[in-house]
Amino acid sequence: MNPSAANNARFIKLGASGDWETQCIEATPGSIRLGFNNPLHKQCLEGDWDALKDYMLNEQRRTKGKATEITNQVRDFYTLDENTLWITFYRRQLWWCFASPKVTQLKDGTRIRRTLTGWSNKSIGGNDLFVESLSGSLTKTRGFRGTICSVEAFEYLKRRLCDKVLPEVQAARACLDDLHDSLIPLIHGLNWMDFELLCDLIFSNAGWQRIATLGGTEKSVDLDLVSPVTQRRLFVQVKSQATKETFQQYLEDFEGHDQYDEMFFVVHSPRGDASKWTAGCDAKIKVLVAADVARLTVSAGLTDWLIRKCS
Repeated sequence: MNPSAANNARFIKLGASGDWETQCIEATPGSIRLGFNNPLHKQCLEGDWDALKDYMLNEQRRTKGKATEITNQVRDFYTLDENTLWITFYRRQLWWCFASPKVTQLKDGTRIRRTLTGWSNKSIGGNDLFVESLSGSLTKTRGFRGTICSVEAFEYLKRRLCDKVLPEVQAARACLDDLHDSLIPLIHGLNWMDFELLCDLIFSNAGWQRIATLGGTEKSVDLDLVSPVTQRRLFVQVKSQATKETFQQYLEDFEGHDQYDEMFFVVHSPRGDASKWTAGCDAKIKVLVAADVARLTVSAGLTDWLIRKCS
């Protein structure tokens, strides 16, 4: 079922501390499950919510406010139809489903509704729904202390699941693309020393530390870098201009050094199609051209530095 057809959405916490998450999400066809153990399954099916509220007040000694809250959550579970979009968070991903309206009571007193097509952790276009890629207006729902609640960011949720981007986001992305493109001529205008310095700053801002002095006496490598966290070594050669043959020479040098884990060949004005130079190479071999450096310059916060350098 397409999320765009949903008429509302609910977040559901699958058990205390997520105890039922694996069982509900990874089983086939999947389910949503409700606790609030009580013997009034028949009354809930019949819509006798006063009976449930009285039970919570008199038998379970709940406060009036808590009894009302629980009754409302149980009512949602029993009465919301198959057009309701259910979401939860599991393994730092958003999961969503539509559920059959039929409510079944299990032997332990909990109730379940089977999903119509299973739980999904991807948009309809197949994109991952990791928590860190979602708006805080939606992910804040994870902090809900109860079991079921409305999703305030309902329209955002539907757009995200349907891979629809807000116009203002599209406009911002277009401006960012324009910025990247505008930096390419500036990068082409750098002399080899300034281009090498820019590359050094980019890698430094990404957390890489230089082992040898920039330039140094080693002919085959311009930047000898190490990750302080993983201790991986990086072989970086920087050229303002280069041919495929030049790249091949440095590739042979890299392969002759056992101490390095990855190689970056950075050139702002390659002769020929540099995207084809690494054909057949291991993934640890990478070629960066001006467009790549422009993107990294923005990401590293070096746009002003580059503009000043070219002014």
